[in-house]
Amino acid sequence: MFPTMIGTIVIAGIIGYASERSNFTRNGNLQSIIICVGGALLFYFVALMFRVGFSSPGLNAIAASVGALIIVPFHWRK
Repeated sequence: MFPTMIGTIVIAGIIGYASERSNFTRNGNLQSIIICVGGALLFYFVALMFRVGFSSPGLNAIAASVGALIIVPFHWRK
């Protein structure tokens, strides 16, 4: 369980950094990483409690990171 959580954090951090480097988002490096890690951890705990998501924890982390990057910044912009 603990290595899966650490892997989720690492994958989410990589996704956040890569999204900024590829100009997918324009939030800033640290902000994108925080958004991705927060979304991935939230989905990790929801998947753990309710047994939802993909069968692979890596796919869960990728999907949650990209979803958080799409939802969070656009929600606060006008």
